[in-house]
Amino acid sequence: MVFTGEGKGKTTAALGMGMRAWGQGKKVLVLQFIKGRWRYGELNTAAQLGENFEIRQLGEGFTYLDNEITMEEHQAAARAALKAAGEELALARVDMLILDEILYALTLKLVTLEEIMDLLDKKPAQMHLVLTGRGAAPEIIARADLVTEMKEIKHHYAKGIKAQEGVEF
Repeated sequence: MVFTGEGKGKTTAALGMGMRAWGQGKKVLVLQFIKGRWRYGELNTAAQLGENFEIRQLGEGFTYLDNEITMEEHQAAARAALKAAGEELALARVDMLILDEILYALTLKLVTLEEIMDLLDKKPAQMHLVLTGRGAAPEIIARADLVTEMKEIKHHYAKGIKAQEGVEF
């Protein structure tokens, strides 16, 4: 399953799917390829859901922020997230694996299309795999069973409204 596009809501849609699976007694793991260092509201929710819903922040944060994190550090974090994803696919101990912002990591050239396609090849038949992020490659779209594109029509950032607690984080 793929949630892509320029609009808001890709991670939110994937987490909603994860909550639905959790509600049916499934084990869900979210590996975040970009997000890290900030405390997002969904982390607090996951902590309340217990051991069958886990979010791991493996990224170094957004690359466009003016901080002292180099692209090499972002790439190393993405590589570690990719390795963790491969291990989870091999172990097959979760029912749903969400690779949050992996497609954005591809756009930023932190991971390669070949590496993502290799992950898709390793997916156990019984596991649900969800990919999020802008710019899904045609090869990924072709492989997916479900693709949703979020299209931005209007966003409050355009009015100068900054990220809001409970809405963006």
